[in-house]
Amino acid sequence: MKISLHTPLTKDKVEQLKTGDTVLLSGMIYTARDAAHKRLVQDIEKGKQLPFCMQDQIIYYVGPTPAKKGDIIGSCGPTTSGRMDAYTIPLLEKGVRGMIGKGERSGAVIEGIKKYQAIYFAAVGGAGVLLSTHVQSSEVLAYEDLGPEAIYRLEVKDFPVIVVIDRMGHDLYHTEKMKYRREPANS
Repeated sequence: MKISLHTPLTKDKVEQLKTGDTVLLSGMIYTARDAAHKRLVQDIEKGKQLPFCMQDQIIYYVGPTPAKKGDIIGSCGPTTSGRMDAYTIPLLEKGVRGMIGKGERSGAVIEGIKKYQAIYFAAVGGAGVLLSTHVQSSEVLAYEDLGPEAIYRLEVKDFPVIVVIDRMGHDLYHTEKMKYRREPANS
């Protein structure tokens, strides 16, 4: 099913999403990769104020390339999500409701998705230039010293993603692999 969805990603919106749904996201999303995730979790542990209110927000695992003159943003394709797994649960506890990346997630993250009623979207890897055409505005929000790994606030319009893990923990990576497993031949 193709769904148009506007942020923030509230619990009632998450409840409507199922694995395999194609979603066109519009509104504000936030970027963060490994280094930014590490700092966010350190700030949480120290009780510091976070750079944005995480309640019902979406974090996109991306480090955009520099924008060419006249462009809003450079190429902005997803990075491998598993590298953020160690930092995901504290962000879910702070209210993050959605994540965008590529690749599988750990069992602990899937349990966190279920517990905190969140969602994991996949964006198409290798399509960073195409994805950048859906970014309407981009601004560095925090950790500017990290360069492309800084936290950016992006305004997106019809940003294409697929629900890979829904709030119930149904995992499209797992179910689709199972469809193509060969049964051992009888000898």
